[in-house]
This record gives sequence, structure tokens and C-alpha cells, in this order.
Amino acid sequence: MLKANYGGLNASQVEESKMKHGTNQLMEFEMETFWDKFKGNFEDPVIKILVVALAIDLIFYFMKYVEWFEPMGIAIAVAIATLVSTYSEFTNEQSFQKLQADASRIFCKVYRDGKIEEILIGDIVAGDLILVQTGDKIPVDGILIDGHLCVNQAVLNGESKEADKYVAPVEYQCSDKNADFLDEFKVFRETVVVEGEAVIEAVTIGDQTFYGQLSKELQTEERDSPLKVKLGKLADGISMFGYIGGSLIAASFMFKKIVLDSLAQGVAISSYFSNWAVVVSDLVTAIILAIIIIVVAVPEGLPMMIAMVLSLNMRKLLKDNILVRKLIGIETAGSLNILFSDKTGTITKGQLEVVSFVGGDNRAYKKHDDIPQELSSMLDLSISQNTNAICNIEADGELKVIGGNATERSLLKFVHSKVLDYDVELVNNIPFNSKDKFSASQIKGKYNSTLIKGAPEIILGQCTTYYDSEGNKQSFTENELSTINNRINELAERSIRIIALATSEKNIGEDIFESLTLVGIVGIRDDLRTESVQAIKEAMDAGIQVVMITGDRKETAMAIAKEAGLLQNKDDLVLTSDEIRSLSNETLKEKLPNIKVIARALPTDKSRLVQIAQELDLVVGMTGDGVNDSPALKKADVGFAMGSGTEVAKEAGDIVILDDNFNSIAKTVLYGRTIYNSIRKFIVYQLTVNVGAILIAFIGPFIGVDLPLSMTQMLWVNLVMDTLAAMAFGGEVALRKYMNELPKKRTEAIINKDMWSSILINGGLIAGLSVFFLKYDAFKEMFRYNEAGPTSTEHIYFYTAFFGFFIFLNAFNMFNARTVELNLFKHITENKGFLKVVIGIFAVQIIMTYFGGEILRTAGLRINEWLIITGLAVIIIPIDLIRKGLRNKIFGKEV
Repeated sequence: MLKANYGGLNASQVEESKMKHGTNQLMEFEMETFWDKFKGNFEDPVIKILVVALAIDLIFYFMKYVEWFEPMGIAIAVAIATLVSTYSEFTNEQSFQKLQADASRIFCKVYRDGKIEEILIGDIVAGDLILVQTGDKIPVDGILIDGHLCVNQAVLNGESKEADKYVAPVEYQCSDKNADFLDEFKVFRETVVVEGEAVIEAVTIGDQTFYGQLSKELQTEERDSPLKVKLGKLADGISMFGYIGGSLIAASFMFKKIVLDSLAQGVAISSYFSNWAVVVSDLVTAIILAIIIIVVAVPEGLPMMIAMVLSLNMRKLLKDNILVRKLIGIETAGSLNILFSDKTGTITKGQLEVVSFVGGDNRAYKKHDDIPQELSSMLDLSISQNTNAICNIEADGELKVIGGNATERSLLKFVHSKVLDYDVELVNNIPFNSKDKFSASQIKGKYNSTLIKGAPEIILGQCTTYYDSEGNKQSFTENELSTINNRINELAERSIRIIALATSEKNIGEDIFESLTLVGIVGIRDDLRTESVQAIKEAMDAGIQVVMITGDRKETAMAIAKEAGLLQNKDDLVLTSDEIRSLSNETLKEKLPNIKVIARALPTDKSRLVQIAQELDLVVGMTGDGVNDSPALKKADVGFAMGSGTEVAKEAGDIVILDDNFNSIAKTVLYGRTIYNSIRKFIVYQLTVNVGAILIAFIGPFIGVDLPLSMTQMLWVNLVMDTLAAMAFGGEVALRKYMNELPKKRTEAIINKDMWSSILINGGLIAGLSVFFLKYDAFKEMFRYNEAGPTSTEHIYFYTAFFGFFIFLNAFNMFNARTVELNLFKHITENKGFLKVVIGIFAVQIIMTYFGGEILRTAGLRINEWLIITGLAVIIIPIDLIRKGLRNKIFGKEV
């Protein structure tokens, strides 16, 4: 506790300081501009290849060996591969940064106009008096004017050793240029309060702080997630397939020109080389064709797929109180095997309320007003003078409690209306910490004693006397102590947390636990969240082992775990921190699958549990809200920081659960699995197009069709396959059925057997139907001849129809790739973007044929011709349904 209350700056002083020194806002880092990203994309090897090809084609154009639209086609390829991806990356990054900034604002406790209020960190001005407590980050460079702090300055000086900070003497001169971390009177922005409470005066703010200067040089680096690594490897494999396919297609094109055409014309093969211009032209065409095939096959959109899908889901996530700080978190959440979850505020409501007070004579009181006056005075003194929480009476008369932890706030609310001016002064204090499980405040004045508050097992055994209803000390008998312990056990079995209050005649620094006098025990109820029961069941049904971690005593923890549905089998284990510490790592590994609850837990237990689980090759999730939780949050595969927790915990976590609700954690898992499944759908579709396009381009020259799809047509196929498909599949709805799937193993391949069957069968089908379309004369007769045109454009309507047929085939195949179910339209209206993209592909394909001309090798078709194309293309849907039906019959289920 602090020794005084402070008035702080008034409104006019705040404005005056703001005019003179500015605010505490740090200069925002400049994001990479659109044009910087655009230029950076030209470093891509594929783009470099395209640029070289464009230069070569331009030379041949000026030499009159190629038509103007061929270099134009390469230029379009460059534009598509750079502008579209640049725009996507730039807009996604802007959206992501804005949502993060809006949702992760930091509030600080500042004295102004005679009371304490919470304001944004950027609104602090020089001269402000700021209250900082355990777990807070220091928001400014300043000096202590009250209290004592133990701070971690590692973020600035790299030293893990904590530093003590004391009230600055009157003669102390603080220089805003002084960055001496050994200065015991000065604190620095971004350092962390490990222990203590103090009021600091803001001396240096904003960019002028040491951190503000340093942050201009800081770079943050995100680690790649397992999923991103897998996708990168998959992209490399597909790229290799494209390189080999492109090379084979170029070779087959030249083989057809050199060998097959010579044989067909009845001339010697050597005669082909007599016209070097034709040889060079054909060679350039083969090279360009190979490059286009590589562009189509190389999945430049695949590594960006995670960011695109996440961007499309960011607002949904935030609406469900989930703030993704690091992309790795949401990616990995879908693969969780085990989740260590805090109890208070996550599984329970976190709205702690005092429901009982039991005096040393074992008399219970449900309301504060029922407690006898003298005993009530001792209770009020013990709570109000031994807390980090502060009461404010708002203008409307409403009580607002700021600071402290949830337990301290609930206690202060319980006694506030009866708190009097006790005319006492704080001499010394010991802040609460999870290891010692108590706090103490030494006071002098009307009362001269040390007030102690903490866990009953720490305090009760040291009590030799208690205060009776008249406020007099009475000796404890063994029977009375036993009765109190029975009362505690009874309350614990009702899921009620117990806090013991006592006084000591000893000063802090002496043995304060010698001969304590019990004030009483307080029962605090934290009701279970009704939605937690269902959310825990969903998580367990999803194959996730949920372990509740709490500081409560074992009996209380067991009662709540039963209510929450965590304890169901006789093999389920409830262990305390002491019991865990007594186990070897190997023994703990054996017991881990059955552990459901950890009671009286310490932060160090969390780090050990994460390590043990990861050594068992499990994907681990961990929740936390305190400074001491940070190591475990960082070490876990997914760190879930609580929105009400410390800024340090939030920074260490991958995901911030803004409402502290277990239900939101379960939703995070669902979104993670949805994103994973969306990526899989995209992969199935993309690889199917790859197989179909490369096969038809390879087979074409051998069936008498040099270019079944022209170069510019191939580029349109690439646009459909990459960017538009990513948009279509990126908006897939989160389906509850994903929570019935088992978590994906770390070593599990992204593409499973069912996906391979879809890719190979439908890819081969697309190629087969394309060959059938090109070679079956009856199809040619369905479309007009261009009788007025030269031989090269005689079948322009037929080739336009084939182009449309190929695109329509792949557009209809989007419906197949979107779901493994037989009902292709299930939930389809919930992904409005999907239908818009598919309809857009059909519409643009039709419109392009009327305006594409020589560039796209198209001519406008009639309605009856479009109907023929559509009827032929839609056949891919029933064929794939047959494949799915056979799969279900063989395996007995959808996979």
C-alpha cells in the first residue's frame, strides 16, 4: 500500500504540459509502402524469369518473328504476378495492423483532478503521477515519489537481474538524458514491475524516453509455424513438378516441330534446320511455353494463403473476443493436443464476490452488516490497509475499484461502505506473490500491528488467539481450530475460495508468523461460466486434454472441476504443486495423460508442464495473465494471454482472449481448424488445375494441337487458380464438425489419401475430357467455322469454346474441392464470397471472349454454344460425386 493519496494534474495543467512536451505517444513504425512491396516482388525468381522472357520476346517482336500480343501476354503475366500479390499483401497487412492497434490499447492508472483514473498510455503527459503495480509495464521514464519497486530491465539492458527502485530524495536531480539503469531512483519505459507498488512522476515521455529512442532501431522477428513450414515444402515440391513439366512440354513441342511435322510433310528432319528464323522462333515459343507452364504450376499464392485466410477471418475472430497477435498462434491452435487453462475468469466468471465471513468462534455471517461492530472494524482494517486495490467514488456515486488483483478488489468492495478513517500510517509491506501465498502490511498510529492476509494453510496453523465478537483476543483450543478447519473444508467443497486474515505483534523483518491472532476467514465465490461446461466438452470431444490450473486449495479445485465436467473417470488425477514437485520427469510423463487439475499451482509448474508435454511430442496450449506466466506462454506452442492480464503476459502470448472466457479459447481452436481445412481445400483445387493444365499442354503437340491453350489463356487460368481461388476458399465458415476431428499430428502430411485421389482423378479427368473435346469431330461441328478468316483462325470459335470449357470445368470443380461431403451446397450460402467468385469467373470468362480478340485467341460465342460448353463442363460434378460415394462405401465414412 502507498502512504498517501495524490491530487495529480488538473485539466489546465494537462493541456499546458501537452503544449510544452507533447504526449506519451510513440512514433509509429512506417509500414512498407505499396510501391516498396511492389519493387520487392521483382526479386522473386519466377518474376525474374518472366522479365527475361519478356525482353527476349520484345526483341523477336521488333524483328517481326512474333505477334505483338505475345510480349503483351508476358507483360500481363508480370502484372498479375506482382500487382495482384502486392495489393493482397498490402491490404491484408494494413487490415491486420489496424485491428491489432484497435484491440490492444494499453490503459494506465493516473492521478488527475484529485482522483485516480484509467487513461490510454498515449494520453499521459509530463508531470503526471502514475500508479504502477506488480505486473505493469512502466509507461514513461520517471522517478519514484512513493512506494518501492523491483523491476526487470532486460528489455533495455539485457540483464536478467532485477533492480530495486526507491523513492527519490528531495535533492535528487533527474536528467532526461540519464540512461543509467543502476540509478535506484529512476524507472524506464517498457521495464516490468516484478514486485511492489509505487507512484512515479513522468519526467520523459514518448519518443524522448530511452525506449522511444531505442525502438527506432528495434526489429521484431516472427518464427515460422509448423504449418507454414509444411506449406513451404509443399510449394517447393509443386514448383519442382512445374519445372519438370515445363521442360518436358518445351521438349515435346520441339519434338513435334522437328520430328513429327517433318515426317508428316515427308521431308528430312535435317531440312527443318535450314531456316534458322523458324528454328529460333519455335525455340523461343517452346521456352516461353515452358515459362508459362511454370508460372501456372508454381503456387506463388500458397505461402500467402495463411495470411489471406486469416485476414478474411480477422473481424470474425475479433467479434468473438479473440485478438491474434502472432499468426503462428491461430495456425497452431487447431492442432492442440493438450490445453492448460487457468480457472479464475476463464473457466469461472472471474466476478469474485464475498459470500461468507467466519469469525474465530466459528460463527458465520453472510452480509457485512451482520458482523458485530468491533469484529467488523478489525475486518475492515485488515482488508483496507493490506491491499493494492484503490476505491474511487464516481460522479454518479458508483463505486469503482482500480488496481490490485481480482481477490483484493472483491474484498475491498465487501468492506468499502464501512471503511472508516483509522488514523494509521503504512510503515512497511510485503506484496502478495504466488510462491509465499500471503501479503502483509505493517501499520502504526491508532493500531500498531502487522496485518496478514493469505492462504488458510499458511496462516491458520500459526494462530494461537482470535478476535471475538467484542474485538477481544481469545485463546484457541485444539477443538476450536479443528472446527474452523472443518468449516474451511465444507466451504471448499462448495467451490468457495478461502482467504484467512490475521494480525501479528511482530514487525516486518521479524518473524511475523509467531503467535498470530485470527481475524477470520472470508469465503469468496467465483461462479462457473455456464458456457464453460459446453466449451470444455467440445474441446475434450475434439481430442484435447484440458487441464485446469488454479491457486485454490485442492478441495475447492476438485469441486469446480466436477462442476465443469473435467472430472469424469476414476483414473482422473488432481495434484497439488507440492505433489508435482515430488515427481520425477519420467513419472510425471506417465501420469500426464490422466491429470485434470493442478491445485495450489505456481508459475514454475506451468513451464515444467509445457516442457514435459512437448517432450511427449504434444502440441501444447497455455493460458496466463501474470508476469510470472510469461515464460510458460512463450514456451507453449500456443500462448493464450488473458485480456485482463498484464501487458507482459499479452506480449508473451500468441493470442489474447479479450473476455478471458474458455469458450473463446474453444472458438480459437475451431477457427484454427477452419483455416487449416480452408488451406487444404485450396490445395486440392490448385493441384487439380495444375495436373489438368500441364497434362493437356504436354499431350497437345502429340495430338496435333500445338497450343491447346494459348500463353495468355494459361495466364488467365493462373489467375483463377491462385488469387481468385484463395479468395473463394478463404471465407469458408467455421463448422462445428471440425471439433469432432482429432488433432493433427506434427508429422502428419497436409495432403491425405482422399485429397490425392481427388487431385489425381479430377486432374486426369480434366485432361481426358479436354483431349476428348479437342479430338472428337462431333464437338467441332457444334461450333461455327470462321469461313472468312485464314486457316489459322478457321476454328477460332471452336478454340474459344475449348478455352471456355477448360475454365468452366475448373470453376465447377471448385464445388467439388470445397467439401468432402456428397451435399455440395451444404453451408454454401454462409460463404458469400465463394459464390461471388465463382459467378465472377463465369461472367468474366464469357465477357472476355467478346473482347479478347487476338490477345486471348477468342471470338464471341452464341448462347446455344455457351449452353453446350456449360453442359459438358458440369459433368465433372457427378463424376466426383461417384468418387466420393465409392470412398464412403469402401471406408464407411467421409474422410
